[in-house]
Amino acid sequence: MGHLDHATFGWLTPVLSYVMASIGAALGLRCTVRALGATGRSRRNWLITAASAIGTGIWTMHFVAMLGFGVTGTEIRYDVPLTVLSLVVAVAVVGVGVFAVGYSRDRDRNRALALGGLTTGLGVASMHYLGMAALRLHGQVRYDPLLVGLSVAIAVVAATAALWAGLNIKSPAAVAVASLVMGGAVSSMHYTGMMAVSVKVAPSAAALSGATAMQFIFPLAVGLGSYLFLTSAFVALSPTTGEREASASAQRPVESVAR
Repeated sequence: MGHLDHATFGWLTPVLSYVMASIGAALGLRCTVRALGATGRSRRNWLITAASAIGTGIWTMHFVAMLGFGVTGTEIRYDVPLTVLSLVVAVAVVGVGVFAVGYSRDRDRNRALALGGLTTGLGVASMHYLGMAALRLHGQVRYDPLLVGLSVAIAVVAATAALWAGLNIKSPAAVAVASLVMGGAVSSMHYTGMMAVSVKVAPSAAALSGATAMQFIFPLAVGLGSYLFLTSAFVALSPTTGEREASASAQRPVESVAR
């Protein structure tokens, strides 16, 4: 069995991956709050932004953490199409959950929350294991079923908590705390899933297919991380519904005096 190292760069990749997950969660929560205060096309656009932020944050967290993953006795490469597909899956399944909750009626909200949390959690777990299926190495990857099941359960709980927070948490301070908790939950899911992995190395001189982490995943993770930071700045600078209403109310007396 090959020795697995989940932090070849020390604490750098675990900490950075946690930060990315928390940023994605915070941005998604703020966008969900904006969506619930909007209607029509504006609500749809905010929900799309929320789904892309949370999905991108989770995916980036996973592959930033994978930059620190190594197996003694073999190189590691990644299948590019499968890796990209895992990103699409992450955004799509989070979108299903966010839209289910964002367009639910008050009396059906608990049902939508349960269904959205289950769907999103299973999708996040699928993204993780699809990303793991993209691994190319000299050997055979095996999984502990019990730990795999635990990681899926953590994903479902984390997704449900994220959607609940999007519905019930409004203040920026509360969103910040919730995003830190959610970042921790997503990271726990990832490392629980990684603890389920074992590798039986079969040394070989044959060339592995796919791209190395630095050739493909690192540039993509940096690009998606930049997207999260830029979108965060946009959301922070965009006025909320309450701020727009307050501005409109303040303008009315001025317009009346002008007339």
